[in-house]
Amino acid sequence: MFKNHPKGLYALALANTGERFGYYTMIAIFVLFLQAKFGLSSAAATQLNGIFLASVYFLPLLGGIIADNWLGYGKTVTLGIIVMFIGYLLMTIPGMGMIPLIVALFVIALGTGLFKGNLQVMVGNLYDDPKYKERRDPGFSLFYMAINIGAMFAPAAATEVTNFFLKKAGLFYDAKIPALAHQFLNETIKPEGRAELTALASTQNAGITDLTQFSHLYIDRLSEAYNYAFGVACISLVLSMLIFLVFRKTFKHADYNSKQLAAQANKTVAEPELTKKQVSERVVALVLVFIVVIFFWMAFQQSSGTMTLFARDYTQNFAEGWTRIGFSVLNLALIAVGIYVLFNIFQSATKKGKSISGIVFAAILALLIWNYSGMSRRIDVLPQIFQQFNPFFVIALTPFSITIFAWLAKTGKEPSTPRKIGAGMLVAAAGFVILAIASYRLASPAELKSVGGVSPDLVSPNWLISTYLVLTFAELLLSPMGISFVTKVAPPKLKGLMMGGWFAATAIGNYLTSIPGQLWESKIPLWAVWSVLIVLCILSAVFIFSIMKRLENATK
Repeated sequence: MFKNHPKGLYALALANTGERFGYYTMIAIFVLFLQAKFGLSSAAATQLNGIFLASVYFLPLLGGIIADNWLGYGKTVTLGIIVMFIGYLLMTIPGMGMIPLIVALFVIALGTGLFKGNLQVMVGNLYDDPKYKERRDPGFSLFYMAINIGAMFAPAAATEVTNFFLKKAGLFYDAKIPALAHQFLNETIKPEGRAELTALASTQNAGITDLTQFSHLYIDRLSEAYNYAFGVACISLVLSMLIFLVFRKTFKHADYNSKQLAAQANKTVAEPELTKKQVSERVVALVLVFIVVIFFWMAFQQSSGTMTLFARDYTQNFAEGWTRIGFSVLNLALIAVGIYVLFNIFQSATKKGKSISGIVFAAILALLIWNYSGMSRRIDVLPQIFQQFNPFFVIALTPFSITIFAWLAKTGKEPSTPRKIGAGMLVAAAGFVILAIASYRLASPAELKSVGGVSPDLVSPNWLISTYLVLTFAELLLSPMGISFVTKVAPPKLKGLMMGGWFAATAIGNYLTSIPGQLWESKIPLWAVWSVLIVLCILSAVFIFSIMKRLENATK
């Protein structure tokens, strides 16, 4: 699985892991921060979140143009890390107003635009070497897996930092308090809400009975705790920069754009010559795929928006039984490592390798059982922690994905990348069917405002976990395969621009995540919110299968 890949893949993947760890630490709590700090409605918070996500994924288009025409990929990536660091540093300042926040968000988005797409173009350049050409799709799957290592630990990091600073103020997190506190201070609270806030204030350890004082204290301390959690991203970016600079020699030969390649006296990589017709066909094929990608990311990125709101307002804030194992990031890490070790038992070429892997697997299993047996019978769950399941599933399922598609390739039955993308859209629709079923008969968010927005009827955490599992199957079919498709199909002179186009499509999808957020506070049934996403995913799948021959012909 890890064999026969260029060494530069691992260096670039680890650099991306650090950056994604910081990014997803912020994303895990961003909507919660907006509502706690500014008292924004769910619609307004998800709208701002959607604009930020769109900016993060749209600006790689600008980053690609800069790298293609002037700086090259390596220098643009380095500049991106520096700019992102400044943006995240601004996010750590307690008491920031809305305007400083927007400035910080723009700086982060700009830095990400310089960094993200160009790093992935360099990964694609590694596989332009004929020696590695056939390993491109598995290579991007491994690259994508590494991204999710950072993402898996991010929600836990955000939670630990938030809880630490809340505890210092004699407080602990309760999902109902921020909304009720803002309603009290704005004098829009209803009698039943006031009674609820009084009862909740008495459970905190701050020793404050005056509701005005308590409301200000809780909002301020929770907001500051989120600010400090954003600081995790600064540390992770320092690590990314170190990895990128120290291991540069492993991927330096892939740091070229078409102009730099043409200027070399002795070309180490042959640039394919394409006719104008071929260039046009490839660009059109990519644009058609980008259209489908828009609707996938609109659905998938609900994880940081309405799915986090669903976790907060409609899902039990505790876990019991076997479900508890997934709410310890250490357990998830052990399971993920165990899966890779287990694969190595079967794939190792020597008996010694198999034996060592077997011993390591037994040790991991014993440690997992010991850790699980020491857990409380009932553990508290914060809403953002659910976001660790998707990256965990990506890490855990990647070896199965690579193995299955490798077997299909050997038998000549591997589906083309566009077919994988179409299948991914159908699987994504199935994921939201699970949430629609879980939401049936639940009150709409509009009906819950008087009681702090939290439903009296809470569903099991397993509904959300199952949704994340199915959406991860869809993601593995679409995202790493799509990125690989762009690097393979894009005309050489337009690599940065086309990768930017992929992210621009992702940006539009991320902005459209605000549509379910707008529906969230309407009077339509909750299950209908998820049904909108189901229909869009199915229509996108129908569209891509209807143009399949055109897409496949463009890649030949």
